[in-house]
Amino acid sequence: GLCSCSRVSHARVCVVGSGPAGFYTAQRIIKRIPQARVDILEKLPVPFGLVRFGVAPDHPEVKNVVNQFTSVAQSGQCRFYGNVQVGRDITVAQLKRYYHAVVLAYGAEHEKTLAIPGEGLPGIYSARAFVGWYNGLPEYANLNPDLSGETAVIIGHGNVALDVARILLSPVKALESTDICEHALEALRQSRVRRVELVGRRGPLQAAFTIKELREMTRLPGCRPLLDPSDFAPLKAHLLEELPRPRRRLTELMIKTAEEKRLAVAGERTWRLAFFRSPVEFLSCSGNSMKDSRVTAVRLETNKLEGSILSPVLVKTGHFEERQCSLAVCSIGYRSESIDTSVPFDSGRGVVTNNMGRVVDANGNTIFGLYCSGWVKRGPVGVLVSTMNDAFETAEVILEDIREGRLQDNLEDKDISELFSAQGVAPTTFSDWVRVDREEQLLGERRGKPREKIVSLQKIFHIIHNP
Repeated sequence: GLCSCSRVSHARVCVVGSGPAGFYTAQRIIKRIPQARVDILEKLPVPFGLVRFGVAPDHPEVKNVVNQFTSVAQSGQCRFYGNVQVGRDITVAQLKRYYHAVVLAYGAEHEKTLAIPGEGLPGIYSARAFVGWYNGLPEYANLNPDLSGETAVIIGHGNVALDVARILLSPVKALESTDICEHALEALRQSRVRRVELVGRRGPLQAAFTIKELREMTRLPGCRPLLDPSDFAPLKAHLLEELPRPRRRLTELMIKTAEEKRLAVAGERTWRLAFFRSPVEFLSCSGNSMKDSRVTAVRLETNKLEGSILSPVLVKTGHFEERQCSLAVCSIGYRSESIDTSVPFDSGRGVVTNNMGRVVDANGNTIFGLYCSGWVKRGPVGVLVSTMNDAFETAEVILEDIREGRLQDNLEDKDISELFSAQGVAPTTFSDWVRVDREEQLLGERRGKPREKIVSLQKIFHIIHNP
């Protein structure tokens, strides 16, 4: 039968993924329906997704949302189950038997690749791996990137690319009081990287980073920006007037930085934005095939933009150049993948096929009771607040479907925990996380940091099972 209004108050909702998309969706539902029950399932044993593993260590203010999410998890209407991998341990079809609504909010945990020769050479990392390494994502704890050379090339002009550049160029002193992993701090103390070049295929008006992140770069102590004034020559004053305000301010800051006369200082570090360049091949001393060799350069093709200045078309010029580098980080975006074949997925766009968060099949028909939220819903773009608004939109359509009686109500009368037991799944709980959290804060205190993340899954389980 369908869920009638009298049963609405007892809605059972399952959210897959405990990052911002998942927690914001849960937050809105429990706020609007005081008797609703929301279970949040997470593949890792610990919560918070990219707030914990993505946000830069020197941006602690962004992590304050963890307090909000903690209140949600401890509200009595919400349960957290970590160490549960939907699509492997348990299927979406099984979840639908236990919940009126299942919300996929598992984000984009794969990276886009350039698909160019030499991309697999040692010394080349995805931004996801590099960020995961300094932020304590267990799978990248042992990445050990080689920072022994002087020049790093970062492919991409987004905020993540600037995060990576900033971490590579910041004085280590400035990072010592953040929650950056100790293993990364140790590597950065030994780092010989002096020059960082950020390569983007399009021009200044298409840069995807935001002004706050650019401003932080321009203010790095002991570090000089090298922007080429000729890149900005076509951007005359009258054109800047026409730009939307955020884009105009960003462009003005780039122009100001490019024109600033700064005296070179011995031993200083430098960074530059290279525009209109597409990587075509990574090179090593012994060609791009030898496994024992490392990346030594990247070959770039020069592009030009044609057509209108505001919506130009990228044209390759057939001109090539090589830039030396001993380290390369590819920061060209994340992508979502399907975790369960029963869920309609648009592999081209890398999103669950949906309409305002309601999952739809190939013919556009709504699959009631199945929803999505966050990056898996609209692609891996935007900052925290965009994900919040997006999650609230999904929550609202769920509330509407509950009110209108559109959801199946013939659910199992057992609790999901019985399914876990039957499937041999051993979930972690939010109180387990509180224990790990306390331990991390204690470890951090000894080092003058907010926390020292525990990066070994083995250690995390040890803390949980040996209170």
